[in-house]
Amino acid sequence: MTEAQFQSQPSTPLTYSPPAFAGIIGLARADITPPLGIYARNWGAARHDAAEGIHRPLTATVLTLQSNPDELPLILAALDLGWWRGREDEWILRSAVIREFRLDTARVMICLSHTHAGPSICRADSDKPGGELVPGYLQQVQDALLRTTHQALQSSQAATITWHYGKSTLATNRDLHDPHANRVLCGWNRSEQADDTLLVGRVTDDDNQVLATLVNYACHPTTLAWDNSLISPDYIGTMRETVETQTNAPCLFLQGASGELAPREQYVGDVEIADAHGQQLGFAVLGVLAGMLPPQTAFEYSHVVESGAPLAVWQRGAAQPNRTLLAQCIDVQLPLKDWPTAGEIEAELRTMSDRALAERLRRKLLVRRAVGDGTSAAIPAYIWRVGGAFFVGHPNEAYSLLQTELRRAFPERAVAVMNVVNGWSGYLPPQELYDEDLYAVWQTPFERGSLEHLIESCHRVLENMA
Repeated sequence: MTEAQFQSQPSTPLTYSPPAFAGIIGLARADITPPLGIYARNWGAARHDAAEGIHRPLTATVLTLQSNPDELPLILAALDLGWWRGREDEWILRSAVIREFRLDTARVMICLSHTHAGPSICRADSDKPGGELVPGYLQQVQDALLRTTHQALQSSQAATITWHYGKSTLATNRDLHDPHANRVLCGWNRSEQADDTLLVGRVTDDDNQVLATLVNYACHPTTLAWDNSLISPDYIGTMRETVETQTNAPCLFLQGASGELAPREQYVGDVEIADAHGQQLGFAVLGVLAGMLPPQTAFEYSHVVESGAPLAVWQRGAAQPNRTLLAQCIDVQLPLKDWPTAGEIEAELRTMSDRALAERLRRKLLVRRAVGDGTSAAIPAYIWRVGGAFFVGHPNEAYSLLQTELRRAFPERAVAVMNVVNGWSGYLPPQELYDEDLYAVWQTPFERGSLEHLIESCHRVLENMA
């Protein structure tokens, strides 16, 4: 490169301010561990129906965000629960929060961790062994969520969220081509690279004391499976404990776009493996925290020191975090597959004697009821701008392409993408996978191209918000 060519290159800004938000922030937590004996059959291969013990408690953690104390809050709730099988069950919980705090729907995100070792949260399971406990448990969760949100708002204070990206190798690709058949299995695929991005937010007060840690990571909590009969948050419980022991502050987990991502070692009954996974992720979170600049701090190019080489000296300077809060909910119209109607699936289910196949049909029926019998469905996406960060939540299980594309488009922002937010219907795999005999493809009610349409729709909103 000639000197003239070098001088014509576009200059990179010689300052770095981490994505941040300064405002009024509150946080509180409640225990939502269910009673023993509740219906908790999450796997078709399971031989038990009811929970027989507790591995670690389940929690509800609520974060509230305001630019000033007089503003209506944004409410982000993280619950150690699996997924919504009944549309009405989800709405009963969320609408209670909306009514209690007089908010519009765009300002509330209830994010489920997607543990596969949790209790049923479907009232339709009331006729199952232990199912009679489900309605009362859902009321317990609702009461805890309202109480905890009030506590978060009452304890809110001036604070700053600062974000930083890191990595964790816990998540691996789980779409494995069957070596003996023309199909794709759900299991470790060592030949495919997984998105290992870890996003960490640190909440600090005006004295720079840590008030909370936010962790956004994409990895299915499927360590514990059919041989496990204990209620568990899976790896998330030990991850929180690992981080909280070092920070002395609550840790809030947000499940990322993990459609094809899961731990290498999974489908076990040994809770020690889930705990080891949690430590692995927890240590990665602590590593990110250790590498963060102090709150409201920038990193700026200062000068050159001529030594054995010309040395560029960077120094810390002051940064002013952004105070912008914006919230929007959009409906993305997604095409549906040509599936049987709910009535036709019910008729097939009545004649099905195989337990595992019957479980698949029951799940298909609930999905069909959730999206309706039409040819398309309006699927919501909840998008917030929180200072220098974006939060993108949606009710389905998107593949990691959703988060990698949005983060690629907005490299100067922290982009937290969350699956299983305010509902659940099915998977959103990339369009090229629709030619495969793949669980995520035959489970989803959505037609080819739906994930890409969601990405485009969210990208347009983020551009406007930016």
